[in-house]
Amino acid sequence: MSDSEDMTEFASIVERIERGEVPIKNIERELICPICKELFTHPLILPCQHSVCHKCVRELLMLNHEDSFDAGSECSLPGSPRSRVPSPSMERLDRLVRSATVRRSLGSRGSISSPGWRRGSVTPRVTAIPCPGCQHDIDLGERGISMLFRNFTLENIVERYRQAARAAVAITCNICKPPQQEATKSCMDCKASFCNECFKLHHPWGTPKAQHEYVGPTTNFRPKVLMCPEHEMEKVNMYCEVCRRPVCHLCKLGGSHANHKVTSMSSAYKILKEKLAKSIHYLISKEDQVRTQITDLEVLINQTEENGQLAERQANEHFEHLFETLQERKTEMLKSIEQSRGRRLDQLKVQVEEYQGMLENSGLVGYAQEVLKETDQSCFVQTAKQLHTRIQKATESLRTFHPASDPCFDEFVLDTSKEETLLKEMCFGGVPDPPLIDLSNSRVYNEASIFWRLSDDHLPTDHQMLEYRRLGGPSKSPSQEDGEDSGAWKTTDRVYGPSTVVSDLDPDSLYSFRVRSCRNSMFSPHSPEVTFHTPPAPAFGFLFSDKCGFSTDRLILNKRRDAVESVASMAFLLAAERVQTGSYIGLDYIIGDTGISQGRHYWAFKVEPYSYMVKVGVASESKLLEWFHNPRDTSSPRYDHDSGHDSGSEDTCYELSQPFTLLTLGMGKLFIPKTSSSSNVSATSDPGSRVIPMPQRLGVCLDYDASRVFFYDADTMRCLYDRQVDCSGTMYPAFGLMGSAKVQLEDFITAKRLTF
Repeated sequence: MSDSEDMTEFASIVERIERGEVPIKNIERELICPICKELFTHPLILPCQHSVCHKCVRELLMLNHEDSFDAGSECSLPGSPRSRVPSPSMERLDRLVRSATVRRSLGSRGSISSPGWRRGSVTPRVTAIPCPGCQHDIDLGERGISMLFRNFTLENIVERYRQAARAAVAITCNICKPPQQEATKSCMDCKASFCNECFKLHHPWGTPKAQHEYVGPTTNFRPKVLMCPEHEMEKVNMYCEVCRRPVCHLCKLGGSHANHKVTSMSSAYKILKEKLAKSIHYLISKEDQVRTQITDLEVLINQTEENGQLAERQANEHFEHLFETLQERKTEMLKSIEQSRGRRLDQLKVQVEEYQGMLENSGLVGYAQEVLKETDQSCFVQTAKQLHTRIQKATESLRTFHPASDPCFDEFVLDTSKEETLLKEMCFGGVPDPPLIDLSNSRVYNEASIFWRLSDDHLPTDHQMLEYRRLGGPSKSPSQEDGEDSGAWKTTDRVYGPSTVVSDLDPDSLYSFRVRSCRNSMFSPHSPEVTFHTPPAPAFGFLFSDKCGFSTDRLILNKRRDAVESVASMAFLLAAERVQTGSYIGLDYIIGDTGISQGRHYWAFKVEPYSYMVKVGVASESKLLEWFHNPRDTSSPRYDHDSGHDSGSEDTCYELSQPFTLLTLGMGKLFIPKTSSSSNVSATSDPGSRVIPMPQRLGVCLDYDASRVFFYDADTMRCLYDRQVDCSGTMYPAFGLMGSAKVQLEDFITAKRLTF
């Protein structure tokens, strides 16, 4: 089909709409805002090409920060008063708050000369909103909604729809005094509607106003030329094919579209119009096919309704059968208890009657007393023999008292735990197996990064739901102060991958996590619960620094700067013949690239089990330069006060001027210094009692304000050692390596960037 034929086809389509063959009312669904569910009012085009009302975007941004939007330019500001509509749904608002939280949690790294913590910095404005159409997060940039174009085409269609819906309601003149006349024209320059007399009066012949553009009566006034929202005095004359939006020549010369491919507006207009015409022509030509498919869909709707009702009836029948079976078992078991109780009561009552007969003047004793009154010997002997036997049995039972039956009903205690578990796990045949939380990859700090493995049934799941709850921690957490139930399960949003992140966890608290899968609206049973203990402080993010004191000969730093390994240097290998048994190798130090100057912070890492010696802790910036510029022969393991080597010299050789406060690990062991004040470790002089197995993961917590450093087993959050530290200046994470050793920072630590 040629270009002229395409344009002719498009023109015929437009004529069909104008003639009413395609009623304007039939397109109402395309004119509804996905947020407020009303007709679009001053719609804005998002970067993802979906349209949203101006007021809805503004309300989304105002939700978290009232100053998160700009006043807007001529292209984005509404030109007429507008009524307030209901707020967006809570689900979308929650997504906005979470996206804003993530943005605030991101900061920047510093260096040895410029610490990375920005104290007193202003929280950045929230300019990210979730698109209600595609559910993607849209970053509007620093200028907010002023960067968005108004969708004038959609606005005109909405206006025509409104006019068609209220055809009997005429547009009145804006100039006439009451009673106002019906408008016959609308001036696009004056942005007002006029009757014939008022239009002639305000647009006299021979004046500039006579050249104004006028159209039929309307309430929708649009600018003659679309202006660039970034350069408000420039007209848009090009189309960016990368961003899919109109731009001006300044945007292309030195703006955000400088390196993008652009085309002329006329070319973009022609190409897009042709594509739209072809698409419309294809849809119209397939109208019969669409109607057939609609019929098929209606049949499917009826089948779905019938099959759903059938499945509901069958499930109800199964439950009724279970209820009947349960009721039968209940009746039988209660009957057996009743029979046993009656039998035991009868036996005990008989025994009571027998013992009552032993009482004087009653029963057996009374009868025996009457027999003793018999004077006829033959008659007495005839009766006394049987009576004596009965008296002997009663006497024997009196000496060895045993109840006729046991009052205990322990054998009738019913254990329904297995049945309850089966009932909880009862599900339909298509329900997926529960996933399993991956403990090896999951990490919990002030945020929890939880990973899980899906079941092996080889059927895809729709999504997963992670649930968590706080089991214990500080006496009063922030969530409890807000009145929340700390023991109640909380559920995250739908997760479409094998992991998710849970934010805003309380420090030094125990949390339980579980996850379940969903397939076709059917949920699997919950996975087994796993517990994690959060650290006593928020996670501190840093990487290894290759500046201050870093030895390139003996330390190898990977490209990501999250792992460091010590190796024998070339100088040491060349001098190997001169190395004697009594010699020692010096420690090679490396610090983090971000410093701490306030608050409490926690970081974790892993020391490889094969490491000969590794020292971990903190270092003072004020003493680092002096230390590295004036080296002293104090790196011997027999010199360091907390090395774990019981040489006797550590207490005498320790100098207060050293910048490091370190704990020693090596050869699969962790050495507790004798100066330990921790209640978890015995501070004896016996070296054996101060050596414990090296944890798989080690955590360090620096309380800058309290001038104290703590060392933890990062898996169990058990404090291994703590001591005072001089926090007179900026403090840095510090590490010392000797021999073959390696330290690996955790991914969550290297990715975390906090701003203060």
